[in-house]
Amino acid sequence: MFKNTKAFASFSSPDIGAAKKFYADTLGVEVKEIEEGLELHFAGGGIPVFIYPSSDYHAPEHTVLNFLVDDIDTAVDTLAKRGVRMEQYPEFHTDEKGVCRNDGKQPGPKAIAWFKDPADHILAIIQE
Repeated sequence: MFKNTKAFASFSSPDIGAAKKFYADTLGVEVKEIEEGLELHFAGGGIPVFIYPSSDYHAPEHTVLNFLVDDIDTAVDTLAKRGVRMEQYPEFHTDEKGVCRNDGKQPGPKAIAWFKDPADHILAIIQE
């Protein structure tokens, strides 16, 4: 039924201004402000991620957006310089930088680290 249908991801934020500043200035994402909220545009075109305002906001407890990077250590260091703190998840054996590294004995990416936006959405950077 939806095989040939375009789809997009969206999530809400209690403060569109803070979201715009974080995604544009801190993360360097192309952000377009539209009447209904924000569009996040990424390399390669495609359909943007939509952020819409919410007056009854509750932060989700799962990752809402993943960024693929070539070098997770460089990405973590760059984010730290911009004031972003990596989350520590002992159940995933994150190191002192907040990175969960895979020695290849488990399925999944080579490394992953999590951080939050101003609305406490969980975001991840992943090195495959």
